[in-house]
Amino acid sequence: MQFQITVRYGGRYQRYHTFQVEAENARQAMVDGAQHIPDEIANQTDLVELRVFVDPDARKFVGEDE
Repeated sequence: MQFQITVRYGGRYQRYHTFQVEAENARQAMVDGAQHIPDEIANQTDLVELRVFVDPDARKFVGEDE
């Protein structure tokens, strides 16, 4: 399963680092994803979000034909 991880970092001016990880489940995605957080932002990180990745090109929107 493909997961998207977003890391918020920075002090007064917050920034975001987003990447995808392939894992069997959410727990494994968090473990594997931790290795992808760059060293230079690891100490500045204050929030990590994990969600199932949805390919924007494959996503259906309300009102689109099936």
